[in-house]
Amino acid sequence: MTFRIRAAHDGDLQPLYEMAKLTGGGFTNLPADRKSLRAKLERSHQAFARIDDGTLTDETFVLVLENVETGDVRGTCQLFTHVGQRFPFYSYRLGNLTQHSKELSRTFRADMLSLSTDLEGCSEVGGLFLHPGERAGGLGMLLARSRYLFIAQHRARFADRILAELRGVIDEAGGSPFWDGLAGRFFGMNFQDADHFNAIHGHQFIADLFPKHPIYTAMLSESARAAIGLPHPSGRAAMRMLENEGFAFENYVDIFDGGPTMTAKTDRVRAICEAKRDTVAAVDGDGGDQALVATGTLAEFRCAYGAVQVGDGGITIDEACADAIDVRPGDAVVHVGRI
Repeated sequence: MTFRIRAAHDGDLQPLYEMAKLTGGGFTNLPADRKSLRAKLERSHQAFARIDDGTLTDETFVLVLENVETGDVRGTCQLFTHVGQRFPFYSYRLGNLTQHSKELSRTFRADMLSLSTDLEGCSEVGGLFLHPGERAGGLGMLLARSRYLFIAQHRARFADRILAELRGVIDEAGGSPFWDGLAGRFFGMNFQDADHFNAIHGHQFIADLFPKHPIYTAMLSESARAAIGLPHPSGRAAMRMLENEGFAFENYVDIFDGGPTMTAKTDRVRAICEAKRDTVAAVDGDGGDQALVATGTLAEFRCAYGAVQVGDGGITIDEACADAIDVRPGDAVVHVGRI
């Protein structure tokens, strides 16, 4: 069974909606709301249609994972080129304050959360969701790493720093201990309602109502403190993948669920700096090294796993990969080894 990554189109609205209903909440970039998803697809269409690759502006690209044999959409991922342009991009920055008392001969160290827009202007990779029925065979890795090959193909449209937000701890009832212990006290709404509102209407309500002064973590409940910087159990593998690509946790956390925000220098992301550009010299089934192989730009971008042999005159790839991304000898591709 062969899968490929391609640009999303209007016909993908229903499968995207069905997948959004499976996320379990806390997944802002894939809201279970048809109107919001349709608007996201429209923004993506506009981004794919802009052929000027030399300008960095606020754009969204939506990609999907497609079963080549059936045409079924079984996963999705997104890229945001310049966050914080339409709405402020807020994070909490975890820091500390150390104070010393001579009279008590004691030093006190207090951890604090400060509302921050430090990450405005970054690019973001997000919105990755793989259908539960396909969580095998490295398809999550295909979704994740295809984004970096897309960036490599359109480097001028992305910032020099890139981030990825991981969903935080969500309890069995769909609530967030972090939200309940902090922001929920100021908003008078539960986590699910706030998360849904944010997904549809953006972050401005945060600027209007969030406390602007640092929050001492000692004032939070134990469950809220324990959730700071922890990914949802289902996101641990995603966190390891990000770390393998060169992302690091630099004490930024999501203001809704306290999940970690990972950051990296764009040109140091492993899949981007290791990507190779080649010409297809031949197509056959004699094996080779497993790799991600991508071709095309913008709406014609396609990516799939393939067996690659590197030669003096270009690369040889297997037939299934060539068919999935529709390349023949003489076509240009970009590829990176599978990890």
